[in-house]
Amino acid sequence: MFAARGFDGVSIQAVAEAVGMRGPSVLYHYRTKELLRDAVLAKLLGHWKDDLPRVLAAAQSGGDRLDGALRAMLGFFGDDPDRARLLLRELLDRPEPMRAVLAEHLQPWTRLVTDYVRMGQTEGRVRPDLDPEAYVLQMITAGIGTIATGDVVSAMFGPDRAPSRDAEVRELVRIARVALFNPRPE
Repeated sequence: MFAARGFDGVSIQAVAEAVGMRGPSVLYHYRTKELLRDAVLAKLLGHWKDDLPRVLAAAQSGGDRLDGALRAMLGFFGDDPDRARLLLRELLDRPEPMRAVLAEHLQPWTRLVTDYVRMGQTEGRVRPDLDPEAYVLQMITAGIGTIATGDVVSAMFGPDRAPSRDAEVRELVRIARVALFNPRPE
């Protein structure tokens, strides 16, 4: 509901009705609507504390890590595009509080990913002129933005030419690989 209507557009009563409870029952579990929103965001972003280390540990190479991390992110948000919409809406509506939320939940993992990028640069597999933090930021933003808005903005191509979600994901992974890795010698 927060993704569709924004925080201000959702009442505790509407949440209660959607989950089959009474308003006071929701307030028993979450004393304020703000605490409910914070719990939703913590659960959404907390997913990465378990999933990203698993994906990175399972990968055998830098390319596998990139593909695995991107596909995990796109799959997670693609399974429920409201996750991406909520995150974008919160980033736009509440930038200052979201800085703290992102730092708390994602900073350890984004540092891990940028360390992998730097390791690839040291080994000569990753483009030396690439800025790891800017690269990771662009890939996350592109992925979340694609999932959050893809169904709407693809209308610019018309129904017969709009790319499928799978095509969007394949293209984002292709762009990510080309931008990250040095070309292989022929």
